[in-house]
This record gives sequence, C-alpha cells and structure tokens, in this order.
Amino acid sequence: MSTPIERFREILRIPTVSHVDESLVDTVAFDLLHDTIARLYPRVHDELEREVVAGHALLYRWRGTTPERPLVLMAHQDVVPVDPTEWRHPPFAAEISGEGADAEIHARGAIDDKGALVAILEAVEVALADGVVPAHDVYLAFGHNEETAGDGARAIAAALEARGVRPTLVLDEGGAVVEGVLPGVGVPTAMVGVAERGVMTLTLTVHEAGGHASTPPSFPAPARLARAIGRLHRHPFPVRLAPPVRAMLATLAPHARGPLRPLLANLAVTAPLLARALPLAGPETNAIVRTTAVVTELDGAVGENVLATRARATVNVRLLTGDTVEGAIARVRRVVGDAAVEVELRQGSDPSPVSPWRGEPWRRIATAVADTLGTDVVTTPYLQLGASDSRWFTGISEHVYRFTPFHLTRAERDALHAPNERIRVGVWLRGIAFYGALIRAS
Repeated sequence: MSTPIERFREILRIPTVSHVDESLVDTVAFDLLHDTIARLYPRVHDELEREVVAGHALLYRWRGTTPERPLVLMAHQDVVPVDPTEWRHPPFAAEISGEGADAEIHARGAIDDKGALVAILEAVEVALADGVVPAHDVYLAFGHNEETAGDGARAIAAALEARGVRPTLVLDEGGAVVEGVLPGVGVPTAMVGVAERGVMTLTLTVHEAGGHASTPPSFPAPARLARAIGRLHRHPFPVRLAPPVRAMLATLAPHARGPLRPLLANLAVTAPLLARALPLAGPETNAIVRTTAVVTELDGAVGENVLATRARATVNVRLLTGDTVEGAIARVRRVVGDAAVEVELRQGSDPSPVSPWRGEPWRRIATAVADTLGTDVVTTPYLQLGASDSRWFTGISEHVYRFTPFHLTRAERDALHAPNERIRVGVWLRGIAFYGALIRAS
C-alpha cells in the first residue's frame, strides 16, 4: 500500500497546467488526474457522491447526519505554466531532497494548490476508514481553472445555490502559517483571509499614424504611453487601514516587541502613521494598505524599423477592501491626465465581502489550528492579497475564509508562481491533520 507522500508525489507529476488560451490546455492531463484520484482514494470515490462540473471541476458530497449548515473545503486542480530551464529540479518530477520531516518535495503545485487538494483527500479518506459520519454535510469543491478563468468553481457555486445549499463555513487556499509577518512580531501566525482584494485588468492604449522609424514624430505613441506609465508609478493609490487589516494588527499587538507594541495597541491614534509606514516594510505589507496597480504587458510596433500605430500596456490592479472598479478607473484616468491615452476596462470584480472573525465558524478554524499546527500559533484575520476561487462562494455563505494550513518560510512563499516551488514533508503532513480536525468538528 502506498504512503501519503507517495500518493502526493504521483498527483504532483500530472501536469494539469491551465492557460488563458484554453486551446492550449491538455485536457487529457485533467482526465488522468480524475482517474488517479479515484484509484488512490477509493473510499472517497465510492462513498461520496461525485459530480463533474463545467468540464473538469469536481464536486463531492459527503452526506452527514443533516444537510443543514454544511462545510465546504476547496482547492484547485490546475497549476501555472513553467519554464523547466529555470528550475533546480524538474517541475513535474516531484523529486525529494533531504531527509526526514525537513525533506522537501519539489514540484509545480506542491503548495499552489495540489498541496491542499491532496491533503483534503487524505483527511477524508482516513476519516472514512475510521467510520466518521460528519454531523453536517461536507462538500469538496475542486475547480480546474482557478489560475485563469475560475469558471469551474463559479459553476460549482451556482449549482449549490440552485440546490439551496447555504454553507456555514467555506475554506479555500489563502494565507499560511508564517513568522515575521511584521517587524517585531516573532510568534508564528496563522493568516486566515477574511476577505480578498478585487482584481481588474486595464489597458492603456495610444494610437498614431505610423510610418518609417527613420522619420519619427516629436512625441511617438510609445513615448506618450511611457509617460502615462510613469505617472501611474509616481502616484500610487492612497494608503489606509481596511477593517481586516486593523483586526490583524489589533490581534498581533499583544505579541509585538519594542516600539511596535504601543503603535499596534493604540490604532485609534496611530492608524495613519502605520498606514504610511507599512509600505516601507516590503511588497506584502504595501499591498495590504493600498490598491496596487502594475504594468504587466507591453506591446508596440510590429518591426524594429516601423513606427507603432498602436502602443499598449496592460495594467493589473488589485483593489483594497472599500475601493471599487469604477472608482479605480476614474483615478487612473485622472492620474494619467492625457485624453490621448485610452483607458479601458478589460475585466474586473470588486473586493469580496468581509467575513466575520468572531463566532462559531471562526472558532472552528482557530481550534483546528491550535490542535494540529501548534498551541503557540496565533490565528489572526488577514486580507487576502490575491484572488481565489472562494470569491464565487460569497453569494451563498457569509463565512468564507482563505487559509492553507502549511507553515511556510519567506523563500517558500516567494516560489509560488515562480521557479523551484517546494514544500517540506513534515509541514504537508501536519496540513492533513488540520483538515481532519476541521472535518471531525463539522
């Protein structure tokens, strides 16, 4: 019989890569993943009701004593593309380096998000073997294109809504157990996302007549576009402490050392100062206090000796709680200050509602953290910086949280969507225990 680590590695070897251009997606890999899950987790496959939604999204229903107030555990099957030449280990070989609990599994998806997907399956398989019957229904919702469209999870949420399912707790990927989240706070903290920022894509476009590069105009389209980009960079969105961030700082205040402690303990007075100071501590702390906008793509002329008839930049915007798509567009236009630069919305969604960080669903998460990840771990509200599939579930539940139960170092977090993604064996195994505790408390 295989071990949890062997099963995890087998699933990591399946290259379920998602692409914005869906014609590039290898659907055979997703079919293989589904067959592999059925083979490796026979109790899950035989005892839970399984449904394929929107092509390759998976929805399982584990019937409990009552269908009321169910638990939904989420993860996604897909991973982002890789350039194998940038990796120290082959990205889909799931090689292990080191020994014991500190050994590392190297693979795309080790953390984002097959680590959670397989840990959930392991926890459910063990609970079924132990004869557990949950007090309430448990759903497993595994989207297949979270990294791109996200419509797999959206279809699952729509199906549950049509059936009148109102989850009492939804848990998706999100913050992890980390240390040093703020300078002067040394305790490990479980960062549980109670909300996530909105996401939108803008295009900045400048048109001109074009022609030969040997006779350029005085202010060509790329130069006008570059000026607009520079203005965006020099005039970032204003800083402020949104409610989830205030709650996080207040939770961490008793654990802070040195001069930070009185600052966190007196937020009614110090909030403006902290909002201005946090961006100086790094990209993550900058992103929790302001809407961010960054240029991610540029295109111009079709040849090196041809003037561009169109110069275009793609701007990725992440909206802080309280900001809106409409308001962000208006501000970008105002900052660019040039009618010749077209500002158009390609796609966008406002920030999610904020889930409560008090009450029974929150206590269930905090208790599972303490029981399985360490009594010294402080569970705190957190503003999720990236978008997740959980945003589609806010319409059917008021208690949607984002937390991945793995203790991650700074370097491990930096490897998400980057080369050399990896997870330590002991860290992943403790994550299984977390999901098991959450299920048994359902």
